[in-house]
Amino acid sequence: MTNEGALLWEPDAHRIEDARLTEFVRWLAAQEIVSVDSYDQLWQWSVSDVGGFWAAAARWLQVRWHAVPAQALGDARMPGAQWFPGGTLNYAEHALFPPCGVNDDDVAVVFGREDGMDRTLTWAQLRAQVASVRGALVDLGVGAGDRVAALVPNAPEALVAMLATTSLGAIWSSCSPDFGPRAVVDRFGQIEPAVLVSVDGYVYGGKRFDVRDTLDGLRRELPSLRATVLIPYLDPAATVPDTLRWPDLLAEPGELAFEPMPFDAPMWILYSSGTTGLPKPIVHGQGGILLEHMKQLALHLDLRPGDRFFWFSTTGWMMWNLLVSGLTVGSAIVLFDGNPAHPGPDALWRFAQRTQITCFGVSAPYVAACMAADVQPSSLDLSALRTIGSTGAPLAPEGFAWVYSHVKSDVALSSLSGGTDVCTAFVGGSPTLPVRAGQIAARLLGCAVAAYDAAGRPRIGEVGELVITEPMPSMPVSFWNDPDGSRLQAAYFEDFPGVWRHGDWIRIDADGSCVIYGRSDSTLNRGGVRMGTAEFYRVVEDVDGVADSLVIDTSAAAGSEGRLLLYVVLADGVALDDVRDELRARIRRELSPRHVPDEIVAIDEVPRTLNGKKCEVPVKRVLAGVPVDEAVSRGALRNPDAMAPFVPVSG
Repeated sequence: MTNEGALLWEPDAHRIEDARLTEFVRWLAAQEIVSVDSYDQLWQWSVSDVGGFWAAAARWLQVRWHAVPAQALGDARMPGAQWFPGGTLNYAEHALFPPCGVNDDDVAVVFGREDGMDRTLTWAQLRAQVASVRGALVDLGVGAGDRVAALVPNAPEALVAMLATTSLGAIWSSCSPDFGPRAVVDRFGQIEPAVLVSVDGYVYGGKRFDVRDTLDGLRRELPSLRATVLIPYLDPAATVPDTLRWPDLLAEPGELAFEPMPFDAPMWILYSSGTTGLPKPIVHGQGGILLEHMKQLALHLDLRPGDRFFWFSTTGWMMWNLLVSGLTVGSAIVLFDGNPAHPGPDALWRFAQRTQITCFGVSAPYVAACMAADVQPSSLDLSALRTIGSTGAPLAPEGFAWVYSHVKSDVALSSLSGGTDVCTAFVGGSPTLPVRAGQIAARLLGCAVAAYDAAGRPRIGEVGELVITEPMPSMPVSFWNDPDGSRLQAAYFEDFPGVWRHGDWIRIDADGSCVIYGRSDSTLNRGGVRMGTAEFYRVVEDVDGVADSLVIDTSAAAGSEGRLLLYVVLADGVALDDVRDELRARIRRELSPRHVPDEIVAIDEVPRTLNGKKCEVPVKRVLAGVPVDEAVSRGALRNPDAMAPFVPVSG
């Protein structure tokens, strides 16, 4: 195993000198705003003078105002912080005409599908398509505040439709077409869209899936619809009665204009996982998303014109929203649709080679899958690759080490952690900081992250609740249909008044680096010794023959110390007896004797949400006797049948 904290990479002097973060620091000094000598000093200033930092960031990033705001932060209370009061802008304007400047004939979008379909769009072509679709939406009466819902894959059509929507001040919301019908209705049914955009089907794992029946059912469930637009994505001749066809929209030239919108005007609606009820519709604002994403992409991922930015995502995960914002800093964005392991486990790495990706983002489970499949990306030409991003779950130290031994030795690995709630990361990497195994390099600029103990006191070097003590521009404007804000208050601010509680365990060390230990509501508490599930999975899934795992501590449900249950998915040809003793020994030796499971059970698969997260809390509720349909919404699961082994047998 790789030791946590082992030094794996340090940026050389040239990389530090060339970093956009270094450029920002120089600019701050030249403008006599602040002078700093280290990243930690810069971070400290960014969270102690919150308004000053975001005002400076907006200036340096050249945010284009239609009406100039009076100040950066009018009211700093949480919830309800007032950002850039009086200012108006438009996100789409920055995405299509990035302030840093681009050439019309340069490539803006690179697209690949698992079956070999590929396309590129120049900046001029992208603008023309957005103008055409914008014109069609105007003809349908769409304006500021209207909702446009989309059942679309990660393809250029999704990007074009989103930018056309936001250019009008309308509100965009998307789901991936592999979502089940109930999951889509549970989301779109809450927001009453005026227009629905949908593909006829999608490809995945070498198979083609027609979703027109889902589309028909969805239209019946959405009485608010004025029109439906069909994208013939599988079959160029595909039709559905009473729909507008995407090619017809593109055939009509349109005017490209941008509606000036207040900073906090709703722009996107994203959704919580919905595992324990209807998904929460999380409303994000025009200016907050624009400013936060430009900061994240320019200063932390070091993106700039000429780069190619990729993150493997569907349109139902917030990383798609961050990915498309790459346009705002002048980078070309690289979209991929399909199974990342089709036709082989190295498919995405070969895609990176073919498209000359400079920033390659994936999930931590994807890295683990590549390790298990013995993928060798270092055999490919990844000379363009400068940064690798990982998120979605904590990346184990072995995952960090694998990147440097099997992908590329001279690359900045940025492990990120944040959430759909803010549509960004709180903690992650910096192009000027070293990379250490299993550790996230820093708290990100403008993110006042702390680890609180149960009494609400900040702790250093100890595991605590991840909290945000100062407002961020991309915190939700609201939840949809939450007029008094009570649901938003309950979601984030009940435990520590005026402080955002995120629901993760985090340790922050004296040097500012961090480790995420998993969700705080699924902690393993044995005899007073608390442990995050991420630590547990790291040890368990390092045992040969274990492909996946789920650990549940039933203590809270039992009202006293309950049982610790370990469920394992075994590799082909491996029996539980082959690994049981090794699992117990490794857990006892590397974690603690208190955390040796009371029972180890083999299962076929771990239940996961649509975005791939393990369903720890729903399983814990089912084991406590809650009926499965009350404990979890089946439509929120990628594999709902995987819940069956946890349902108690009656009689």
